Amino acid sequence: MNRLRDQYDALLLDLDGTLYRGPEVIEGAPKALAPEGDSAQRLVYVTNNAARGPGAVAHHLDELGYPATADDVVTSAQAAARMLSVRLSPGDKVLVVGTDDLAAEVKAVGLDPIRRFGDVPPSAVVQGHSPTTAWPDLAEAAYALRVGALWIAANTDRTLPNERGLAPGNGSMVAALATASDREPLVAGKPYAPLMEDAIERAGTRRALVVGDRLDTDIEGANGLGLDSLLVLTGVSTLDEVIGAPAARIPTYIAATLDALNDVVLNDVVLAEAAEPADIAELLRQHPGRAVRVRAADSEIR
Repeated sequence: MNRLRDQYDALLLDLDGTLYRGPEVIEGAPKALAPEGDSAQRLVYVTNNAARGPGAVAHHLDELGYPATADDVVTSAQAAARMLSVRLSPGDKVLVVGTDDLAAEVKAVGLDPIRRFGDVPPSAVVQGHSPTTAWPDLAEAAYALRVGALWIAANTDRTLPNERGLAPGNGSMVAALATASDREPLVAGKPYAPLMEDAIERAGTRRALVVGDRLDTDIEGANGLGLDSLLVLTGVSTLDEVIGAPAARIPTYIAATLDALNDVVLNDVVLAEAAEPADIAELLRQHPGRAVRVRAADSEIR
């Protein structure tokens, strides 16, 4: 049986909305990712959430049933720190809007993370998700941006899925700061290339499948780098959104759950103006645990 996962050497896995929602594991997902038979895909966990370091993320994954080490995790905080390191000089001050784990990544690349400044503004502002970000933090960043500091956002996800629904994501805070500063940041996370390039390097292969729940981050990021993708309907994006999406956000495959990784793919589906979400939904209902292919091998939408 030519299972979906066996076509790839690595799986680049989103976290929020794909493997878990907040503290709750998505039912059946750990079993679906467990290696079977001669399966030997490298699992790389790729998160736009910059709130926690790779060690903390790996520990959380392990607790939920996903065996992981820090080396298996790539975060937008790491990608943002790398972007800073190639644009600044060692020891330059970087104003951090985010968690202490984000500040630690900045320090790890030889820069000086700070939270407030006086007469001399920092060289850069880096912004990542933190549930404790408040008006004073955004104000301090706005002062720095208004006098020319470099601005890098770890990601711009407008929402963050949790067990209660969709909470404001880092993108919502970035939008507030953009309004206050009349600036736009460089972005490290999906769909932009830096985080995905880090994930490919960590995986050691471009023969990788990007797996996620969001068209505007996971899928667009995969398409931007010419990688195949699987959209799972366990998080943010819906079938209705797929039908109306631009080509840059059309996944290679759609599945209800991660179980589809361990089965053969259904025949290609035509995505045209006449296509209806109900057509794909009915196929998924008739064939639970399998993926529908919606993008042709030559990356043209059929």
